[in-house]
Amino acid sequence: MTHPFLALTDSDREEMLATVGVRAVDELFRDLPEAVRLGRELELEPALSEQEVFAHLAGLAERNADASRELSFLGAGIYDHYVPAVVDTIMQRGELLTAYTPYQPEMSQGVLQAIFEYQTAICELTGMDVSNASGYDGTSVAADACYVAKHATGRSKVVVTEATNPQVRQVVKTFAVGFGLEIVEVPHRAGVTDPDELERAAADAAAVIFQQPNFFGCLEPAPDLVARAAEVGALPIAHVDLLSLGVLEAPGRYGAALALGEGQAAGNFPSFGGPHYGFLAAREQFIRRMPGRIVGETVDTAGERGYVLTLQTREQHIRREKATSNITTNQTLLALGGLVYLTWLGPQGLRELGETCLSLGAYAKQRLEERAGFEQVFAGQTTFKEFAVRVGRNARDVVAAARERGVHPGYALGRDYEGMDDVLLVAVTERRTPDEIDQLADVLAEVTG
Repeated sequence: MTHPFLALTDSDREEMLATVGVRAVDELFRDLPEAVRLGRELELEPALSEQEVFAHLAGLAERNADASRELSFLGAGIYDHYVPAVVDTIMQRGELLTAYTPYQPEMSQGVLQAIFEYQTAICELTGMDVSNASGYDGTSVAADACYVAKHATGRSKVVVTEATNPQVRQVVKTFAVGFGLEIVEVPHRAGVTDPDELERAAADAAAVIFQQPNFFGCLEPAPDLVARAAEVGALPIAHVDLLSLGVLEAPGRYGAALALGEGQAAGNFPSFGGPHYGFLAAREQFIRRMPGRIVGETVDTAGERGYVLTLQTREQHIRREKATSNITTNQTLLALGGLVYLTWLGPQGLRELGETCLSLGAYAKQRLEERAGFEQVFAGQTTFKEFAVRVGRNARDVVAAARERGVHPGYALGRDYEGMDDVLLVAVTERRTPDEIDQLADVLAEVTG
């Protein structure tokens, strides 16, 4: 054998070459012009032993900074929430450790049931009638929802609030080209969206997308936004934080047609930005337009409960002009992590988590004002988990200086919003302690003083 961990031996290789009728591997590439061939061996470093490879990879891993070793107040869509050990324990079970499409229901009952339970949890949290089996992330599901709205209304304009996550807005704009959609943005006023302004922009629109809480952490007048959108025939689409729904009203309760968002905060680690999972739920009337697929419960010939792929609106399964998605899979495994997490947390735990984030956020605002003299940018607004402060100098420079002291103080809003170069978006989750918040205040006072 040429390598102890590879089943392919020299005799195996010779047998395969003989079977296809060639004497050497080079003959497999004889139709390639000489001009496009490398013509020499690859310049690779000498092979390492297993022990040397392990040491090398460990060294690379040590170069990564994570929230267990450095203090993080980063947010802007990805959050450092506690993920209990039971999440990984369940996700690593052999019958569940796959994101592959469960095409064969008789072989995939465990995965199908997990997806079914995930859909149920998402519907309960959002107050909606139906959920799909998940999406790639909180940005792509927003784009998918735009196409649902276009199919349902026959209109081709979508209104997005400026206080919606900039990455969501950018992905929606990117997809809009292929969908034949016009995207109109409504600016924020003192950190939130004005319902009158949104209603004027939503005339003849297929949908209105707003975020609750919004990108600044401020609570939007969501029921008013939904009502104004519905008055002009636009579908109200709420982009929500699952973990806010223990203390905030479910979007289905105040009339949203669809609810979606990034699921990372519920059961997934930040993981340097991904992969994560997106969730998308809707009223029953939109079930046949939902992107991706939906798992349903049924009964087999023996009268036993079973689970199947009930609906698949992808272009692999139906006529292309009828399809609402060409995505070939979803994030089943990561969505399973979300299901395990939400089950572990439970209704009371979800409420307590939200209340903890609210109280720690209030403490952080107070300490940053007292210790560093920072003013809140949107002082009159109620916030959840995040808030914006002016730091007195370029926020990117402040971030860089704080990182040298082992603290990631937040997100520089000037990257996405004009006139906010000196504004820092600070995120406070239940993982932060009052002592850590005091440390943040001390570091920021030092680097801005």
